[in-house]
Amino acid sequence: MYDFPEFHYRYQSPELFPLFKNRVITPGRKDFEEYLRLLDLPDQASPIEILSVDGGTRAADSFEVFPKIERRPDGSFRCRFFLHGWRHVCPAAQQRLDALQHGEKLYVALELTNPATRLAVQIQTRDYHVIGWSPRYLVSDLVSAIAKAPGEYAAQVVQVNPVPTPARQRLLIELRGHWPDYEPMAKEDFEPLAKP
Repeated sequence: MYDFPEFHYRYQSPELFPLFKNRVITPGRKDFEEYLRLLDLPDQASPIEILSVDGGTRAADSFEVFPKIERRPDGSFRCRFFLHGWRHVCPAAQQRLDALQHGEKLYVALELTNPATRLAVQIQTRDYHVIGWSPRYLVSDLVSAIAKAPGEYAAQVVQVNPVPTPARQRLLIELRGHWPDYEPMAKEDFEPLAKP
């Protein structure tokens, strides 16, 4: 990575590094308030809050920012993400996606035969239309946790953003669950490269 050439070095700064700062729309833009509305964020949202929902993705690279999921003392957790892969579902499911409403409940299901990733977490409507998938960075944790506590997971529609919103920001989902004996994002993939 050009901005951080030493992977095992700990970079610190009192403000966002340019790599991240350039991925957030600045408050001075006339469409800033609309942008925050698409993300279901308040007017005073910080750049970190924006990145945690938006992901900071760009067409020029595959870099994505996401927040660490924190398990609360009671074992519950919640996370928000934009629905992935919805353009790959059948036309009937895409039509169903167009009809979704704010607050609508959704199902979370494991998929063992996904052609792209083999293992995936589907997001389904209550009438069983597969409308897309969770982000890949959640799959391993969700599969492990769901196996331990099936039925403890629910999703709902937070925000439906119609065209001309970018496709990657089409549908904002909130996923909630309960991980009584499981620490999320503790596997090797999420460990810092730089030692403290």
